[in-house]
Amino acid sequence: MSAQLVKDRTAIAGIGQTEFAKSLDRSEKRLALEAIALAIDDAGIEPADVDGLASYTLETTEEVDIARNLGLGDITFFSQVGYGGGAGCGVVGHAAMAVATGQCNVAVAWRSRKRGAAASRPWSQVPDRVSGQHQWTRPFGLLRPVDEIAVLARRYFHEFGGTREQLATVAVQVREHANRNPGAMMHAKPLTVEQYMDARWISEPLCLFDNCLESDGAGALVITTTERARELRRDPVLIHSFAQSIPQQHQTMTNYFNDDPLLGPSWACAARLWANADVTPDDVDVAQLYDAFSPLIPLSLEGYGFVGRGEGLAFCADGNLALGGKLPTNTSGGGMSEAYVHGFNLIVEAARQVRGESPNQVDDVDVSLVTSGEGVPTSALLLVRDR
Repeated sequence: MSAQLVKDRTAIAGIGQTEFAKSLDRSEKRLALEAIALAIDDAGIEPADVDGLASYTLETTEEVDIARNLGLGDITFFSQVGYGGGAGCGVVGHAAMAVATGQCNVAVAWRSRKRGAAASRPWSQVPDRVSGQHQWTRPFGLLRPVDEIAVLARRYFHEFGGTREQLATVAVQVREHANRNPGAMMHAKPLTVEQYMDARWISEPLCLFDNCLESDGAGALVITTTERARELRRDPVLIHSFAQSIPQQHQTMTNYFNDDPLLGPSWACAARLWANADVTPDDVDVAQLYDAFSPLIPLSLEGYGFVGRGEGLAFCADGNLALGGKLPTNTSGGGMSEAYVHGFNLIVEAARQVRGESPNQVDDVDVSLVTSGEGVPTSALLLVRDR
């Protein structure tokens, strides 16, 4: 019943996105307000029409400030989703459920992020004593997320084979998309396999180009009923399926307690996503796969059922992420080459593809997949063209 309440009954009616840069001269709150205002204008509604809010934790903006500064209506639904990059699709899914169940009529989902400065990153703030689960990993060298993903990458190479040259093709194909996107931070910076192989290590076997950007910027979406969206300014993008997951015995990033650490949260999330949908992986025309680090793309390809276990890296190396490939992926440049705002720009790009407005537009998109962080409690969305 819950799947039927959401399936195609709600739609993205407006999108908004600020510019992205290493350092912007506005606060996280100001960037959030700008992106939301752009999304409201894109939808052709009034700020007072908005009565629902959904956002991430780990953000300095508060709902009362957003509502007051933008002149929103009475807010009858608000929520936040945790776990950083795993939250993005969950934020949109929560807003869709609130609209579908009548808790609100028009919701806004957003993410604003100020992380360009090195001092803003959590791992740069070294406490006197490490507590919680990190006390069992930090003293032994797993200081940053990249160190944790490097361990999973090494395990993947050990279990299934694969080479750094193959992994290089992930970064190179995504960068090619960014080179055609004027809004991408890496728009004018081509990348070759040779440059990748010569790059400095960040956490072996991962080099500089296996990492996402650290960016300032914000994105936002307006979500309302499909019926209302059809009456507004832009063609609606239907929210067809939504899922979240925390798999059994999960530990964020490292997955130490699982029998198989490479079976990350995408597997449980995918099972619910496809069960809630009328489509299958074979129907997906374009994908936006969370890419804080390049190994997450082949892992997600496997988790969401596009290829078998151990086949994700070879699928990428065969050129299938590029335009004209079997599954054009991260067509705005993604977190590694457009900007990294905890994956919200991936959701904006997924909607653009359905609307036919991407700088790397795939022909005749009917089904667009977007995923949130692999390695942490996660979420995913299937967006479809209005039929």
